[in-house]
Parts: sequence; C-alpha cells; structure tokens
Amino acid sequence: MGIIDYGMGNHASVSNSLRKLGLRVSKSADPKVLELTDILVLPGVGAFPIAMKELKKRGLVSLLKSRAEIDKPIIGICLGMQLLTSGSWEHEYTTGLDIIPGEIQPFIEGGWHIGWNTLEVAQEDLILNKCNGLTYFFNHSFHYNGPDQFKFGLTTYKRPFASVIRKGNTIGLQFHPEKSQQSGLILLQSIVEGLANA
Repeated sequence: MGIIDYGMGNHASVSNSLRKLGLRVSKSADPKVLELTDILVLPGVGAFPIAMKELKKRGLVSLLKSRAEIDKPIIGICLGMQLLTSGSWEHEYTTGLDIIPGEIQPFIEGGWHIGWNTLEVAQEDLILNKCNGLTYFFNHSFHYNGPDQFKFGLTTYKRPFASVIRKGNTIGLQFHPEKSQQSGLILLQSIVEGLANA
C-alpha cells in the first residue's frame, strides 16, 4: 500500500488502520517509490485548490492519471475522493484529476456535515455489500455531483448524496474509514481484498 504524501492528509491514522489489517504500508511523495506499490491511497484534509497545487508541485498528478488509465487500484479518502473528480467549486472552480467524471459542489442547503452517518449501497458491489447499513465518520461541506453510474454508496444529510464513488478500480470515500472504528476496518479490508483480486 502506498500512501501519497502531498502535505495534506491524515497519514498517521490511515497508516495505522491499514497496518491493523496486516498490510505493508509506505508513505512517500516520490512518484518513483509510489509506482512500485500495488494500491495507492490518496488521503486528504483541507481545501481542493491548494491540494491540487501541491499534487502538481510534487509531480503526482501524472502518476495518478497514468495509474488510472491502466486501471491500477486507487483509493481516495475525503478530500482525496474529491480530487479524483473533474473539478470542484470550493472557493473557485479548480480542475481535478478527472479520473471519475463529475464535480464537487457545496450542499444546496448549506451547512457542514460532521459526525456519524449510515452508508447505503446504491449498486450491487461485492466490495461494499457487507458494509450496507454500517455507520462512518463524516466531516465535509462539499459533495460529489455526477452521473449515477459512478455512485456506489449513498448517505443522507438533508438529502441523499454520493458517499462512495467508483470507476473501475478507482474508489472514492467521502467519509473517513480510518476514524470509523470497526466499520472502517471492515470496509478497508473489503476494498483492499476486492481491488487486489480485481
């Protein structure tokens, strides 16, 4: 497992959760090091425009896009999920990695979604099926808006929104599995096993 270090992520918690599952984890900002890993993890805490700037500065955009083109596994967490999309309207419109079509927009009703909430599986998916109805920790005020074909999990905050998006072996989680106790470990293990066997 390769955790992408671009200066904006909850790296320690993500690493600890993956190691609890018995996985070998390396954290790096070096594309050459990350290229050697089987699965890339893109965590994130902060603002979309700054995050994209940091990814570009470290030469990580081309790494992520080239991996996605050959369908090598990528997991995006919270802001990391949002970065996988075409772009975001946070502060100003900023182009994203454009791996999963769709945009990141603020909740129409406004407000900040923070706390525990339920995952509802929206499409049949072996990775997610065992997690249907489990609760996860959220902390965000923007959400994914894109084609239904990429929405694999839904959560309701004032209205339903996509909390899990997927295209091929690229999966984005709007919540924090690394802060979601046993539910998070169950999901991470299912994702890793599912992507490794894809």
